[in-house]
Amino acid sequence: MSTVLLDKPVKAPTFRETSLGRRVRNNIATGVVWACFVIALIPLGWVLFMVVSKGFEAIVSPTWWTNSQKGVLPDQTAGGVYHAIYGTIVQSAVAAVIAVPLGIMAAIFLVEYGRGWLAKTTTFMVDILAGVPSIVAALFIFALWIATLGFPQSALAVSLALVLLMLPVVVRSTEEMLKLVPDELREASYALGVPKWKTIVRIVVPTALPGMISGILLSLARVMGETAPVLVLVGYSKSINSNIFDGNMASLPLLIYQELANPEPAGRLRVWGAALTLILMIALLYLAAAAVNKFLTRNR
Repeated sequence: MSTVLLDKPVKAPTFRETSLGRRVRNNIATGVVWACFVIALIPLGWVLFMVVSKGFEAIVSPTWWTNSQKGVLPDQTAGGVYHAIYGTIVQSAVAAVIAVPLGIMAAIFLVEYGRGWLAKTTTFMVDILAGVPSIVAALFIFALWIATLGFPQSALAVSLALVLLMLPVVVRSTEEMLKLVPDELREASYALGVPKWKTIVRIVVPTALPGMISGILLSLARVMGETAPVLVLVGYSKSINSNIFDGNMASLPLLIYQELANPEPAGRLRVWGAALTLILMIALLYLAAAAVNKFLTRNR
């Protein structure tokens, strides 16, 4: 064995010092970014301060989380929003039961099988749904479900409108997570003779599952605060209605809208309290999405 000797030692690469002009431009850009960040936080902080300061008194009431507004007069500071919380959760949950399987299957089709005119049409329709305002979705369900098919105004009609708003978010988030799965995993599974459908079910989906669940929870948080569908498709009720197919059902956005017409101090307190309650529920969903993503990623 022969040994190769180097005549000259290898010199480490040298770097020129950053010029003064580049450092100045970098500092200016950093300052502009921080300034924009602070400017964006000002209205957010102001909104949170207003909602917390005006709604905190309501949510700390012992009856706020356990009672409804049944039998409560407009000028009475009594009762709670249990019926509205129940309606918000039920309407959003029914929408999720419909939208999540459809969205996941559409995303799998676009990523794993998407070829030709059907894939292009599906992508185009998802893009259209992503830009549809909530009032348009509500009017479409009203025209089809209620005016044409003759079904009554109900919580189910609200859920169907929320499906139209939730579906594109689920499709896009799931699609992006599936695209992040390395092709090497698919190819290794195919090389072992595993069918494509089993590769998707056993390899691709479990790998992308943390991000998919986060996207689903975020899409659920996005539709919980929608006001237009509940205004058009269901009436307000001061008590709990467990029938999603018929009758009025309250929700937090609908309660806020209803109490805005109440000039009494009790009505304004309920408005701010319901707004703070809705913010807390959405914040919990965002925290749950982050926790689930972290847990599944760590234990995968």
